Amino acid sequence: MKKIVLCIITVLLANITISSQEKLNINIQKSTIKWIGELTFFFGGHDGYINFKEGYLIKTGQSITGGEFVIDMNSMTNSDIKEQEGKDNLIDHLKDPDFFDVSKYPLAKLIFTKVEYSNSNNARIEANLTLKGITKPINFYAEFDYKNKKMKTRFKINRREWNVNYTSKFKDGAISDGIGFEVSVKI
Repeated sequence: MKKIVLCIITVLLANITISSQEKLNINIQKSTIKWIGELTFFFGGHDGYINFKEGYLIKTGQSITGGEFVIDMNSMTNSDIKEQEGKDNLIDHLKDPDFFDVSKYPLAKLIFTKVEYSNSNNARIEANLTLKGITKPINFYAEFDYKNKKMKTRFKINRREWNVNYTSKFKDGAISDGIGFEVSVKI
């Protein structure tokens, strides 16, 4: 009887150890989000950066299995325009109600809902993205570099699904409905 009880306790302890989760806070100074907005009919557009306010990844065993990120919409910058006045005008416009309505919605959020690995370093992530108070599911592929404590991904969203409805008055200058993101998360 002692052997059976000892065996059960050993199995239970092994399962607790295997499934233990660890919350890994991200380094917001070393993590980046690059945004890319493109024109529909021409090559070109605008790009810049936006900062994480906070975030973490969940590690279960040896793999990342979850995460949550909060993005500071007021931190948006532009990288492609040379003169400061042009940069400021673009960012002010992006913060307006017909784009991101930042005064009303200063934060965006991304919460992982599922992580499926194709190998030990690459996964397909399903997540909920909240932007302008609207939460919609998205998915993307991510690469994990466990040695350097880093995650990288690139993905696009259709801005209209989050009521980012600005339409250019110039047909040839129309902006794409897709907004691209290049994300590097450092622990």
